[in-house]
Amino acid sequence: MPATPRSRKKESPTARIRIGIGGWTYEPWRGRFYPSDLTQKRELEYASRKLTSIEINGTFYGTQRATSFEKWHDETPEDFVFSLKAPRFATHRRVLAEAGDSVERFFASGLLVLKNKLGPINWQFAPTKQFDAEDFDAFLKLLPKQVDGRAIRHAVEVRHESFCHPEFISLLREHGVAVVMAGDSHYPQLADVTAPFVYARIMGTVEGEALGYSEQTLDSWAVRAKQWAAGERPDDLRCIEQVAPKPTPRDVYLYVISGYKASNPAAAIALIERIPKV
Repeated sequence: MPATPRSRKKESPTARIRIGIGGWTYEPWRGRFYPSDLTQKRELEYASRKLTSIEINGTFYGTQRATSFEKWHDETPEDFVFSLKAPRFATHRRVLAEAGDSVERFFASGLLVLKNKLGPINWQFAPTKQFDAEDFDAFLKLLPKQVDGRAIRHAVEVRHESFCHPEFISLLREHGVAVVMAGDSHYPQLADVTAPFVYARIMGTVEGEALGYSEQTLDSWAVRAKQWAAGERPDDLRCIEQVAPKPTPRDVYLYVISGYKASNPAAAIALIERIPKV
């Protein structure tokens, strides 16, 4: 059964709000998100026409083939974007400054064949990893701003309370790297804006809600996404810095992750519907 193209929403000429989920292969989504008669090989085609972005998780666990990136590029609409989780071999190590070889191998693996569909890279750290300013600065210096002439956006997902420190926020801003806003979770929720874009992962969907979240909560996340895109900083999220940076329109990448995963596509679609056309 072919996917029904949905109308694309352009939030502004200078900022885009992209909303999606993590991955596209998940058995409980079949017959719930995916039509029951849809073949598995067409799930990405279908999902990419209901959502505006997907975060690829497989790149975290192992190297993907260039042919896979090419296939994903060709199966999705022209304005679709993938975010990629960077390999754990780079982030799950004692000395981050020694991750250079892993970073280089990742960018040499073929991901650039995604072309204009390559979105931010999410460098996710283990919950036990603590903030070491010198080592983290050395790691950020390893992240390329460009690869073969293509600009690369980076976000870091930290999961230890020691990162709730002004020096960490300052380092990210110095390098133009975003901090992943871990919403509705037990991880530190840092909403400081440190890059020309915002990267949020919301993790609080529950089984008891048809859309994963209540209508009120969905409304709240939609408002926050629009505030970020307009260059504002939501005042109901935790920030380390008391003074907000200069208001500048920013692209927003928001993914409904974890929680009651079976409902995540429904929550993402409900959020997309709450972002008005401009």
